[in-house]
Amino acid sequence: MPKLERDGEIFILRLDPDDENRFHPDWLAAVEEALDEVEAAGAPAALVTAGSGRFWSNGLDVDWLRAHGDQFAAYLDRVEALLARTLASPVVSVASINGHAFAAGGMWALAHDLRVMRVDRGFFCLPEVDIDMTFSPGMAAFVRARLTPQVAHVAMTTGRRYGGQDALAAGIVDGVAGVDDVLAAAVDLARPLAGKSRSNRGSIKERMYQEALAALRAPTDPARLF
Repeated sequence: MPKLERDGEIFILRLDPDDENRFHPDWLAAVEEALDEVEAAGAPAALVTAGSGRFWSNGLDVDWLRAHGDQFAAYLDRVEALLARTLASPVVSVASINGHAFAAGGMWALAHDLRVMRVDRGFFCLPEVDIDMTFSPGMAAFVRARLTPQVAHVAMTTGRRYGGQDALAAGIVDGVAGVDDVLAAAVDLARPLAGKSRSNRGSIKERMYQEALAALRAPTDPARLF
């Protein structure tokens, strides 16, 4: 399960190195609890979400969904709430991407303010076109809001896998680093931003991403997903 640590003004949410960090309900609960703690902390504060091992996050827990199909809409609402919460958070966030960030896991990385990716291993990928899944209206609006039109088009319609350098060139990430330096580079990005006004940052992000946030926060209509 993800665990929250603190280094001065920097909170480090360490993802589980032993699994794919798929969005099981228990995993979501641990992340939500960590975000509660970060947002309740006094300023200055910043969040770094750090993986280790092979995966950063592989997104939706498909095995859980197969066993709980009757809860699909509520589950997707919860995932989209996490994307919206991270995107609009007044606490600055940086994703330290150590390995694969796929599908909704890649989207959660995009929801962070900034991203640093391992340069030599791991991919960012939105593989829905290859696994016969579509994007919910909220997720589609969100990706379009966070990537340039052409990069969003290629990522969403071809399932392209972006390594570190490709992701940097496409503007998907803000920096790359070696395996031993990814977390430090993410902390270096986060630390000088920790003291900036939370209320103002939150207002700016709410207005900047108004349409995407509204789409993410709208209840899921299963009829629009297939």
